[in-house]
Amino acid sequence: MENLYSVNGVELCAETYGDPLDPAVLLIHGATASMVWWDSRLCSELAGRGRFVIRYDQRDTGRSTSYPPGAPTYAMSDLAADAVDLLDALGIERAHVVAQSMSGGTALVLGVDHSARVASLTFVSTSTGDEGLPPPSADMTRLGTPDFNDPAAVEEYVVRSIEAEAAGHFDEATARALVQRDMARARDYEAALTNHYAMRFDGPRGGFGDLKMPVLVLHGDADPLLPLPHGEAIRDAVPGARLVVMRGMGHGLSEPYWESFVDELVKHTEER
Repeated sequence: MENLYSVNGVELCAETYGDPLDPAVLLIHGATASMVWWDSRLCSELAGRGRFVIRYDQRDTGRSTSYPPGAPTYAMSDLAADAVDLLDALGIERAHVVAQSMSGGTALVLGVDHSARVASLTFVSTSTGDEGLPPPSADMTRLGTPDFNDPAAVEEYVVRSIEAEAAGHFDEATARALVQRDMARARDYEAALTNHYAMRFDGPRGGFGDLKMPVLVLHGDADPLLPLPHGEAIRDAVPGARLVVMRGMGHGLSEPYWESFVDELVKHTEER
């Protein structure tokens, strides 16, 4: 069941799966994506493997606090502080943090500046952001911007974005149902699609090399948005990090890869 929590001066919507006595796994999806992009079946599967799973809407997504489109007043460090305060609200001392895409930056802040709260980190389809890494494919740059006064056009834009990222693992009906649910839940869907890119991108007090907890990197070798060298760069930057290449996977964690994802995550999050 979804619940609203007052944390760090904002309101966040979160949902949990499993036994609170099991090791906690905090799922943070990427830019613009609410918690429903972590499919409930995937969360249930992970909970069934002995993990207490938390998914939540970051600021400007889903039912959480929203800001005027193009005018967010927060920084990436605030998103990390939100995650820490959410753990406090749930009575969780330490969590295994899993971050998708741009939220890898939030996970880095958590791992460096709030290391006592992070049992392990998993970076999914994300990047160090270093110069010289390969750019997105041409298909990813052709999508343009939707007319936010036309809900049907916005829906179509996001569905086509999912298709472009999927590298062939695309189901039209599933994608459209996800987008429709996401739009229906959002306080302001234009803000959801724009504000994460407009926030202030401050960094932690260190970098990837300062991470001391176990780090897993999961990356598709068919990722058109952040090609595989982005994941390899994280592996190379973090002492002892382990890279698992998901063969044929695009940018999103599509359903054919859920079993491998859960297997790797369960192995990575065994209590140490």
